[in-house]
Amino acid sequence: MRLHPQFKNPSLYFMMLADALVFAIALWGAYLFRFEFSLKDLIVRYPEQIIVWIIPLKMAVFLLLGVYRAMWRFTGIRDFWLLARACILSTLLIMTIILLAARFEGYSRAVLVIDGLLTFLLAGSVRLAIRSFYAARTHQANGSIPNVRRHIKTALIVGAGAAGEKILREIIENNELDYHVAGLIDDDRNKQGRSIHGVSVIGRVADLPKILQRKEIEEILIAMPSARGEEVKRIVETCRHCSISYKTLPGIGELIDGRVSVKALRDITYEDLLGRRPARLDIENIRNYLTGKTILITGCGGSIGSELCRQVIKYQPESLILIDAHEANLFAIQMEMQNEKQFHACEAVLGRVQDEKLMNDIFRRYTPEVVFHAAAYKHVPMLEKNPWEAVFNNIVGSRTVMNLSLLHRVERFVLVSTDKAVRPTNVMGASKRVTEMIMQSIQGGSTRFMAVRFGNVVGSSGSVIPLFRRQIEQGGPVTVTHPDVNRFFMTIPEASQMILQAGAMGEGGEVFILRMGTPVKIADMARDLIRLSGKEPDIDIKVVFTGLRPGEKLYEELITEGEDIGRTSHEKVMVLRRTAALNRADSKTDDPAAIHAMIGELVEAADLHDACVIKEILGRLVPEYTPQDHDSVL
Repeated sequence: MRLHPQFKNPSLYFMMLADALVFAIALWGAYLFRFEFSLKDLIVRYPEQIIVWIIPLKMAVFLLLGVYRAMWRFTGIRDFWLLARACILSTLLIMTIILLAARFEGYSRAVLVIDGLLTFLLAGSVRLAIRSFYAARTHQANGSIPNVRRHIKTALIVGAGAAGEKILREIIENNELDYHVAGLIDDDRNKQGRSIHGVSVIGRVADLPKILQRKEIEEILIAMPSARGEEVKRIVETCRHCSISYKTLPGIGELIDGRVSVKALRDITYEDLLGRRPARLDIENIRNYLTGKTILITGCGGSIGSELCRQVIKYQPESLILIDAHEANLFAIQMEMQNEKQFHACEAVLGRVQDEKLMNDIFRRYTPEVVFHAAAYKHVPMLEKNPWEAVFNNIVGSRTVMNLSLLHRVERFVLVSTDKAVRPTNVMGASKRVTEMIMQSIQGGSTRFMAVRFGNVVGSSGSVIPLFRRQIEQGGPVTVTHPDVNRFFMTIPEASQMILQAGAMGEGGEVFILRMGTPVKIADMARDLIRLSGKEPDIDIKVVFTGLRPGEKLYEELITEGEDIGRTSHEKVMVLRRTAALNRADSKTDDPAAIHAMIGELVEAADLHDACVIKEILGRLVPEYTPQDHDSVL
């Protein structure tokens, strides 16, 4: 018979010996309390007559309930509740045994009750004393390290709630965290002047500048993982104004799934600073059009397409058809769906959306009911130098998928567009504007067509944040095209969820956009990321302005001339509809036949790799397009 590992631990016998002494003191103390500390008046049954079996019984109960498995240096509330249950159970067992054996003749019931209470108080006190001893020793060890070897940062914690308490306790007890907390900050009036673990709440966020003048604070720790974007942005702006570094506690989701530990502090990412709450989904309506349906996703291996796959399978579709021209990306998302997400009803098709025969075969075989079209080239400078690929992939590919969706009676079709389609100055934006025009020109059939217009997507391939981070890791410089260039930003999950929301709301012909707050200066973002890495912009890492790239604008817009913006049932989503300005009789771009003819001209020019003619035809198709005079690669 193998001995349980618990019994191989020498500390177990020390704990049991300490508790045995506690049990004896508790029983004698109970007799003394009961008889007012007068031993001469004790009744016949003296403590020594029952102590010989009470102590082993209590130890057995404590062992069975797992009281001795806990490490006393980490004693917490759960351990005290377990100790209370053990004391109550042992007291009831003792009283039952005496009742059955002697019917309490010669025994005082009050003594046994007092014994149980004293056992809990004394045993708990021993555990609390040991925890306090180790905590004090850790604190002393922290203070004994010479400053020349270890610098202890003085910090303020923003947030005096549960998260703030956790990080404060971790700092106090963990000798690896080189922080001294000078106070807590919280906007809750009820917390002002109170304290947590001996550290006082010394003010509100608005008081931060005054507090920094009084105290030498080196860092702000933001312990508000569930705070809204507006709150985080306000705190960060205050920190920036006061020129002090800041970090934030990881979100609860990151703690639960093990990506980071409780004691870890992560740097703020720009996703925290979008300045708005995450978009709320109308889950019921989304479920109504996705559950049990065959869903086709083009561009499924890209940043948006792959996240879209992850979001769609939450609604239990019948099957998922994955299409991508990039072999590695397609394989990666297929393996994720099947092996990580355990969704096996998916087919991966390697191919190009402009291959009409292939796409027709796919539609005929799988008969998709919902299509999300995310396949497109999106890198502005690359397409400016290779405009024929924008024609083949973005325009011809989109038209092919839309025509086949109409032919095969797809229920809903959602086109992924971009804010660069608004008054475009580059080939990429103009090509996406043409796809919107195609989408709006083929309305009237059984298929509901709609588009979603995005700003920049944080963290997607080619976005500036991954580029900035790599440049910072390499020691700089961080390159920004222009000091005044700004962009709208949204996260990858927001973008994917908005696609799903558009599919639920669209009646046909709409272009949906998300309320994305105010645009953000790219230069400010670059400097924020440098500070978050612990460096000082323009001192440790230079910010260099390289000039606008081919086809790049200083700022992006979400609506263009002739579009009427309206509200929807969703608080964060707006809808654009064409007005009379786009329905002029002399406008050839409203005639599906004229659009089709000019696209034919585009294809001919693309076959010849004639960049000048391509841009000239795009200018006729999209009157608001102002082409840039840049050389192509050919």
